[in-house]
Amino acid sequence: MSIALRPGTPADAGSCGVIAFEAFKSISSQHNFPWDFPSPDIAVGLMKTLLAHPRFCSVVAESDGKIVGSNFVDERGVIAGIGPITVDPAAQNQSIGRRLMQSVIEREAERRTAGVRLLQSAYHNRSLCLYTKLGFDSREPCSKMEGPPPRVALAGYLVRPATERDLPACNALCRRVHGHDRDGELRDAIRQGTARVVEHLGQVTAYASEIAFFGHAVAETNHGVEALIGAAPGFDGGGFLLPTRNSELFRWCLEHGLRLVHQMTLMTIGLYNEPAGAYLPSVSY
Repeated sequence: MSIALRPGTPADAGSCGVIAFEAFKSISSQHNFPWDFPSPDIAVGLMKTLLAHPRFCSVVAESDGKIVGSNFVDERGVIAGIGPITVDPAAQNQSIGRRLMQSVIEREAERRTAGVRLLQSAYHNRSLCLYTKLGFDSREPCSKMEGPPPRVALAGYLVRPATERDLPACNALCRRVHGHDRDGELRDAIRQGTARVVEHLGQVTAYASEIAFFGHAVAETNHGVEALIGAAPGFDGGGFLLPTRNSELFRWCLEHGLRLVHQMTLMTIGLYNEPAGAYLPSVSY
């Protein structure tokens, strides 16, 4: 199979979305896990958003003029988040996934990006092995949680919508916990109305772009994350991710009616600091 790579365009959303739906459906079904996208329309909608965003880079794989796969990289911060990467199930075993992943890794190396990261479905052994061969290190097992929102409040922890005035405090908090901020993502979330902050003793001690599969959260302590989860109206994307090693937070979620869907692995190339606080990763990192 002759494969050509090119940048994605908004016109590719339909083909890329259908392939993403079928690819995730195929691998999830093989391992008896829920589908990542409930319908092709949801996947196409995501592709439209990513392909239209000026700070997402996309690469499309074609064979004889037909799209057979795609990959994306979020370039809104000093760390680049890779994914979703998908290949048409009918075109598997042609090294298309490897080429799509190498393409974005090489791009970020040329851009001198401090680091690149992704989250890999732990049941997919082949992708874990491929990404490791390409230079990724496994850093953190993460649990995808879903269920009805707990709708609980923590005394002394006020959760309110974030505004642009909160950006300095939120970015400083993220730098204390991770060694870098996620300013670009947070600005988008504030504009979209999904971002929340937690005030405790008069200070911003936690924030979330959204408690969702594509959202992230950072906090000084677990109480800040618990307050954000407890105040969330729902969990877009079928749930949210939490570091499995954070047994206290994992236990709190289970005790409040949330359930484990499956495990994912946070993988990195380049800059990585062991987090110095509580956090929830997004599906990109």
